[in-house]
Amino acid sequence: MILGPVRFVAAAALCLVMGAAEILLLPIDRKRGRVFHALARAWAHMILFVSGIRVHVTGLEHLVPGQSYVYVSNHASLFDIPCVLAGIPDQIRIIYKRELETIPFFGWGLKWGHYIGVERKSITSAMQSLAEAVGKIRAGASVLLYAEGTRTKDGRLQPFKRGAFKLAAEAAVPVIPLVINGTFHILRRHSIVIRPTRVHLVLEEPIPADGIRGKEAEVKIMERVRAAIEKNYIDQS
Repeated sequence: MILGPVRFVAAAALCLVMGAAEILLLPIDRKRGRVFHALARAWAHMILFVSGIRVHVTGLEHLVPGQSYVYVSNHASLFDIPCVLAGIPDQIRIIYKRELETIPFFGWGLKWGHYIGVERKSITSAMQSLAEAVGKIRAGASVLLYAEGTRTKDGRLQPFKRGAFKLAAEAAVPVIPLVINGTFHILRRHSIVIRPTRVHLVLEEPIPADGIRGKEAEVKIMERVRAAIEKNYIDQS
């Protein structure tokens, strides 16, 4: 009961410090964002360490060095991001909700950095984010999207949205179904108690998306990705 809030305070302090460092170093490697991402991965490892969270990854053998992907995953916790950044050795650019930009230093780092903000209720913003994500992929990076659009409230999978699959079709890169198991109970909504645990990431085989055109084709690949995620997903309710 004491260690949980202490871990929360330590994690919050790390967010502030690393967010400030990212802002200061933004002029370095402004175009490709590799320095920014290296700092983000360092932040992720430190957050997981102070929180007592260990990450085990299955399926890294599916990744081809130099290949860009669209990672599509479930979303259960604020800790999904550090788990993915620390666990997957790829130049991943995250699509995040713009509300996070109001967080001092951490959110400012997101806003001015190399990840991609989206206003979920704005079609115009969504289209701009899609175009930005395609640009990141063509520059050699990968992109992570949450298929459900927002965090699950009960630990169960929610309906998938089509945006991730439209992006994969536009960029003509493979989709990797990514399952995140074990994060739902780490930090409950409106709580400051962090619960140490073991998180398991499962990377399924890439699904080709080149040649995908139109809503019907996007829905079909969405169904394939959902089936792959459901196969490995552990209900966290």
